[in-house]
Amino acid sequence: MLHHRLFIIFSLWLVNVTAPAQDFVYQPTNPAFGGSYLNYNWMLSSAQAQNDFQEEGDSSRGRFERDPLDDFEESLNRQLLSQLSRNLYQDQFGEGGLEEGQYELGNYLIDVAPTGEGIQITILDTGTGSETTVSVPYF
Repeated sequence: MLHHRLFIIFSLWLVNVTAPAQDFVYQPTNPAFGGSYLNYNWMLSSAQAQNDFQEEGDSSRGRFERDPLDDFEESLNRQLLSQLSRNLYQDQFGEGGLEEGQYELGNYLIDVAPTGEGIQITILDTGTGSETTVSVPYF
């Protein structure tokens, strides 16, 4: 029985000594991380096949094409606000005084009210509901 156990222990030791081993080498697949550039097309086609995102909206128009009427409206609003700000500035710091009151210009409702420190101008966009308040101090 003792010889039997020694034989098993010796056999296990002999198997461990003669067992071949090899190094583990990792090769990335993605070319961006050191993989072969030949994998690029395969990875791209695989990603496109898995992509089930569909763009919403009018597919007849390009992604970056804009509506000229919308551009015209935005440009007109910008010019209107720019002219208004120039007039308010001119009135405040020029010869005439800025009159308090409420003005309606297109989609904008503008309220001019004096305060103890200057003039407060509140601009309300009736289309979106967004509101901006500007305070012009007295000097």
